[in-house]
Amino acid sequence: MHIPPYYKKPSWQRFFAGAFIGACIAYFIFVYMHGFMYEQLMSENKDLQDKVSELKNQNEALLEDKQDLDKKTKEPLTVTSIEITIENKDELKLDKLIIHDLQNLMKEEIDHIIGQKVSVIDESAQLLISSLENKEYTVDELTYVFTIKKLTISKTLKITAEAKIGDSA
Repeated sequence: MHIPPYYKKPSWQRFFAGAFIGACIAYFIFVYMHGFMYEQLMSENKDLQDKVSELKNQNEALLEDKQDLDKKTKEPLTVTSIEITIENKDELKLDKLIIHDLQNLMKEEIDHIIGQKVSVIDESAQLLISSLENKEYTVDELTYVFTIKKLTISKTLKITAEAKIGDSA
């Protein structure tokens, strides 16, 4: 069997040359598109890996915080500071210096409760109120007596008191 010599005719030569050049161009387009798509997938993969590692780190930090909080909540609360507010300071026309001195005198009276457990202070709240109300505080030759209006026991002991000028005898 004999194959006809079409490759010698110029029309067939142009066809084969065009098919070969077209195949080469198609191959290069395919390689370019595949490379571009692969590059996008790789960059997306890297971004997602970074996000996953960041979220893992964040998750570990949050778990550690949760464990620390669990440990702290199991520890008993203690009183760390005392805040005293005098309600009727305007009615008695007390200046800031006298208010400061009265608050310091009251804090000195009960400063032993700093560092004690809140539950212990709560059980002896009436004793605390009585010790503040039964004492007379003297500032600038005037004696003041306090009535406790509000007592809040937490990490910060908050006392709201009403002052009266007592007998300075």
